[in-house]
Amino acid sequence: MKSYMAKPKEVERKWYVVDAEGKTLGRLSTQIAMVLMGKHKPEYTSHIDTGDYVIVINAEKVTLTGKKLDQKFHVRHTGYPGGQRKVSLRNVLDKHPERVIEHSVKGMLPKNRLGRQMYKKLKVYAGSEHAHQAQQPEALEV
Repeated sequence: MKSYMAKPKEVERKWYVVDAEGKTLGRLSTQIAMVLMGKHKPEYTSHIDTGDYVIVINAEKVTLTGKKLDQKFHVRHTGYPGGQRKVSLRNVLDKHPERVIEHSVKGMLPKNRLGRQMYKKLKVYAGSEHAHQAQQPEALEV
């Protein structure tokens, strides 16, 4: 028997909507990353993007356990000497709540061209409204 290899043109993609209200960030992010990679499908192939689109709503209402809001930081570097910038998770959640989920999920995806392609299928919104009603997304239980 031969192993099945999915071909990029044969992959059928669905749209899922996830409500992040009251969900724990890490547990939510792992489930989203699995759907983006396509690991929930029987035709999963590691070198092909077989994943589906995921829309996350109510990103501002995601929860974190412990003291992570004050002890965890989003770090970036400007490229100049001494240009490291750190922002606490509490500040990021107040100003740009979408970035918290985006950053968490991006860290769980492969670090290559395929991972960047998977990341583009993630749509995150702070409120309960999204602009993808035409795709008729299904609710994804996480």
